[in-house]
Amino acid sequence: MASGFQSQGSARPKAWLAWSSGKDSAWALQAARQDGEYDVAALLTTVNRTHSRVAMHAVRESLLEMQAAAAGLPLVKVPIPSPCPNEVYEQAMSDAMTRASGEGVRHIIFGDLFLEDVRAYREKQLARCGMTPVFPLWGRDTRQLAQEMVAGGLCAYLTCVDPRRLDPVFAGRRFDEKLLADLPRGVDPCGENGEFHTFASAGPMFRSMLPITVGEIVERDGFMFADLLPQAAELPPSSRSNQPQTSESSRRARTTSMRAASGI
Repeated sequence: MASGFQSQGSARPKAWLAWSSGKDSAWALQAARQDGEYDVAALLTTVNRTHSRVAMHAVRESLLEMQAAAAGLPLVKVPIPSPCPNEVYEQAMSDAMTRASGEGVRHIIFGDLFLEDVRAYREKQLARCGMTPVFPLWGRDTRQLAQEMVAGGLCAYLTCVDPRRLDPVFAGRRFDEKLLADLPRGVDPCGENGEFHTFASAGPMFRSMLPITVGEIVERDGFMFADLLPQAAELPPSSRSNQPQTSESSRRARTTSMRAASGI
């Protein structure tokens, strides 16, 4: 089994991992490290450059950086505007893939579970860049997977909830056994259909727990967002302009480009 937190040299093919800040990408990192086939060299994340937030998950950039440090990996940020036209997103990712290729990377690891259109999109786009996508969690039963995450020590919080799919009161809740039991019938236990997005704050993929607290819960463009903060931080009244935001394009329930950008 490969070491969890340091490169094993050039014997294994190098990979970057598409990092959304959520539980699925975190568990994909854990699975990739356990499998040991690839040398995970960095985390790749799209960041809303206007608001300094992780795309779709709306997690503060400072928390994203804390995650990368806890995972013991460099962080490659891909800044995108909001709203982000698909051609702009694709050019930004193409530029990132050019950098990856220059660093000897030929594989990108994703935490996707079962959305065939998203997988096909990734495969098509990466083939153009000479990259190969890897899906270590693909096809897993999502209820079993969710329970495995919780039992395996993963701690995560719901940062974004689509109220058309799940009651807004779930925003800010911890992803645990009680939450899984409380999810209504028809809601995917991993939120793979866009019901919710998460932020991973602890687990076997991290060197240490990230102490966070749940701040304001706000509605933006039809979504409910829980603003997570470092535990010692306080949210000043003047910070409302930096609250989680999405564009009308995000509102259209997981279009191909936005799903690709989020890297759930």
